[in-house]
Amino acid sequence: MASPSGTPTKITQGSRTKGGIGESTLRPDGTLKVTGEFAYSSDMWHEDMLWGQILRSAVAHAEIASIDTSQALAMPGVYAVLTYDDLPTAVKNYGLEIQDTPVLAHGKVRHHGEPVAIVAADHPETARRAAAKIHVEYRELPVVTDEASATAPDAILIHENRDDHHSRHVPHPNIVHRQPIVRGDVTAARERADVIVEGEYTFGMQDQAFLGPESGLAVPEEDGGVHLYIATQWLHSDLRQIAPVLGLPEDKVRMTLSGVGGAFGGREDLSMQIHACLLALRTGKPVKIVYNRFESFFGHVHRHPAKLYYEHGATRDGRLTHMKCRIVLDGGAYASASPAVVGNASSLSVGPYVVDDVDIEAVALYTNNPPCGAMRGFGAVQACFAYEAQMDKLAAKLGMDPVEFRRLNAMEQGTLLPTGQPVDSPAPVAELLRRVKAMPMPPERQWESSEGADLRELPGGLSNTTHGEGVVRGVGYAVGIKNVGFSEGFDDYSTAKVRLEVVAGEPVATVHTAMAEVGQGGVTVHAQIARTELGVTQVTIHPADTQVGSAGSTSASRQTYVTGGAVKNSCELVREKVLEIGRRKFGSYHPAWATAELLLEGGKVVTDGGEVLSDLADVLEGETVEVEAEWRHRPTEPFDLRTGQGNGHVQYSFAAHRAVVEVDTELGLVKVIELACAQDVGKALNPLSVLGQIQGGTTQGLGVAVMEEIVVDPKTAKVKNPSFTDYLIPTILDTPTIPVDVLELADDHAPYGLRGVGEAPTLSSTPAVLAAIRNATGLELNRTPVRPEHLTGTQLSEG
Repeated sequence: MASPSGTPTKITQGSRTKGGIGESTLRPDGTLKVTGEFAYSSDMWHEDMLWGQILRSAVAHAEIASIDTSQALAMPGVYAVLTYDDLPTAVKNYGLEIQDTPVLAHGKVRHHGEPVAIVAADHPETARRAAAKIHVEYRELPVVTDEASATAPDAILIHENRDDHHSRHVPHPNIVHRQPIVRGDVTAARERADVIVEGEYTFGMQDQAFLGPESGLAVPEEDGGVHLYIATQWLHSDLRQIAPVLGLPEDKVRMTLSGVGGAFGGREDLSMQIHACLLALRTGKPVKIVYNRFESFFGHVHRHPAKLYYEHGATRDGRLTHMKCRIVLDGGAYASASPAVVGNASSLSVGPYVVDDVDIEAVALYTNNPPCGAMRGFGAVQACFAYEAQMDKLAAKLGMDPVEFRRLNAMEQGTLLPTGQPVDSPAPVAELLRRVKAMPMPPERQWESSEGADLRELPGGLSNTTHGEGVVRGVGYAVGIKNVGFSEGFDDYSTAKVRLEVVAGEPVATVHTAMAEVGQGGVTVHAQIARTELGVTQVTIHPADTQVGSAGSTSASRQTYVTGGAVKNSCELVREKVLEIGRRKFGSYHPAWATAELLLEGGKVVTDGGEVLSDLADVLEGETVEVEAEWRHRPTEPFDLRTGQGNGHVQYSFAAHRAVVEVDTELGLVKVIELACAQDVGKALNPLSVLGQIQGGTTQGLGVAVMEEIVVDPKTAKVKNPSFTDYLIPTILDTPTIPVDVLELADDHAPYGLRGVGEAPTLSSTPAVLAAIRNATGLELNRTPVRPEHLTGTQLSEG
């Protein structure tokens, strides 16, 4: 152990702190998850607990004439049956931004699967049977399912007497939010265009399709409060919505994050949180609720389906002149995150291109379709699908290579967005396109080889539908732009508590945040940051709960930036306190304590020249240093509601894809052979996790391109495929090779120069696959997902 008064030594490369930023350290939860030992929220158990069950509406729009719970209450083992009339306070609605969602339906139901009543019983089967014995008499009403029926002068209002902020700025009560963006003079620019292309695009409703269903355990406390163990994306947002309904102060509603089986936006809204707490407080017993898969499709929001109407112009030499678009998002029965999704869809509707003259309008509708809200990509996905199809149309009309056309019009650092905001960090759009195009192509199939084709690699797979005849290869490209973090003036901050102490002679850091770990790897990165900033090997990640300040939502690609920034900030504050202790204890031994720039590295206090002044354990002996602090990124501002101008976003991320597909043109079957990606990540804090995020986002984009869609009956607004039998997601057999080229161009405004990673690949993967299918077939294909009948002209029934 180096003594403060001893002979100074130099720290060597081999003694530096291992497992810091820039290394592919292993996930602390990884082994447990792959071996099946990880405890998810659905695994929780409590002695003497009851089981909760939700009765959901069987119709999409109806008045509730009566509810009879007598038969359910009479069943042995049933402890409670609650309806809207049993709610304990005057606060009976909740919502992320607009509190329009009833805890239990009152007066009417507005969508298929809406919660009407809740049951607590001593066995899950008893709870299910009791829920089935609740008799609800409905008087069905006409359904509102599209823009025409939602915005007609005599349209049925989904929500009567709206009084939220957005209602004062929309032309019809069934419009949740509207955001226009106007810049330049589109009429004059249109006159300069040598070619003009138009397109109408349809984007289907996508589900987050996480494997761990909604689940939680509510435990009543002796002080009259409740402790909720829950799988969520945002503990403090849940708390803000739950406490008023329960009639409790927030300090009596304690929340602890339980194991989460994926999220992708689907856990940002409440699901069963309030229901479990209500039943626990009514019965005085712990209550567990676990959705089955069928319930899960009704119990969370989905990606907004959309209609997109685009017009672009360009000169003969390939320069974009103008863009007009109208984006109509179906928000379903309740607002959820629709206003923010509208802001993203409108502000990013041009894509990563230089277009000075624009006329943009984005709206979200109230309908009787399933509620829609946050999902990975958050409004930018739908827009990217449309504007990238437009880029291909323009390139074809001008006789230009589609990649070179995009590169010619690519934005760069300093470009002004349609909102008037400059892009003030690297925007390597042209370089990403160049790199993805330059990546080696997968080899061509040798259909005539003596051994024949491997059926597993052909469209249709082991169904043996083809041996290569009728199979055509296509290649397509796309690039997208996604904002990072919360926007439009939202106070986007996070909190981190960091403690440094000596345990068994070893310096140990503890990091405590309320960040929801939903598979993105935040717990790994937080430990890496602590090792880097505090120079310790041992880092403990405290379970996430509401006993520390808010970390915001695990969404918007923001957690590594914002909560990572908070951890870095708190670690820096801890380090300064540690160095103050060292100066007080040992400053008289060596002048460098007062004169040099000091660091914590490899468990030691060292100068910036590498000279060791003391072991960290000696400095901390007998003392513990702890800091809890908030950290914020640069502020943003709301978009003007007339012109859309404003510095609405804090950071942007960019990704480009090249898709290679093979299409059986006779049967309309598609096999994606490869989905190559190039993405700028600013700084890869954990390169292996970055790769996983890019490949995961790419796979979700593949899913919505060729298979994923929640099908809603347009006549009844009922969901037709609420199960993984009929709602298809990519399996390992559908997932292609995904080579990735990662750029690291630092954003000077962000911690370590990092850039949010998780959402950008979800944008451009979908239009790249569609472009490749168009290239193979020559068809226009303006909707997603592409189905076999779209490729063969055969009309099949929906669902």
